[in-house]
Amino acid sequence: MSAYSIDDVATLTGVSKHALRYYEREGLLAEVPKAPNGHRRYSEDDLGWVRFLQLLRATGMPIREMKAFVDLTHAGEHTIADRVEVLAHYREALVTRMAADREHLERLNAKLDYYRGVLAAADAVPEDITGYVRTDRART
Repeated sequence: MSAYSIDDVATLTGVSKHALRYYEREGLLAEVPKAPNGHRRYSEDDLGWVRFLQLLRATGMPIREMKAFVDLTHAGEHTIADRVEVLAHYREALVTRMAADREHLERLNAKLDYYRGVLAAADAVPEDITGYVRTDRART
């Protein structure tokens, strides 16, 4: 079993050391064992929990609901249906946000295409527009 320092976990997950200590204090993470020097030593399981907590936060789940979810997990397998319900709720909200984001992206792309077209037209010469290159121009 690997043991990671708080610096290692912060680097591997992108979660600050302050947030890791906060998660432990709030019961989102189990109490992390400490080495004889008093430094936290995170396990692979702890690392997995940190990553799962990141996922929950990324769905928009507030800390208090994350805590309730962790409590359900610690309560035992009889809470699996409740956990499914919580995760399904956040999944649906995420799907809705993703659909809205796709629509926003399409509208933004259309506006960018328009503005780029305006810029291209401003810099255009007649040949760019007509496709016809005059060969009878007087050369100077």
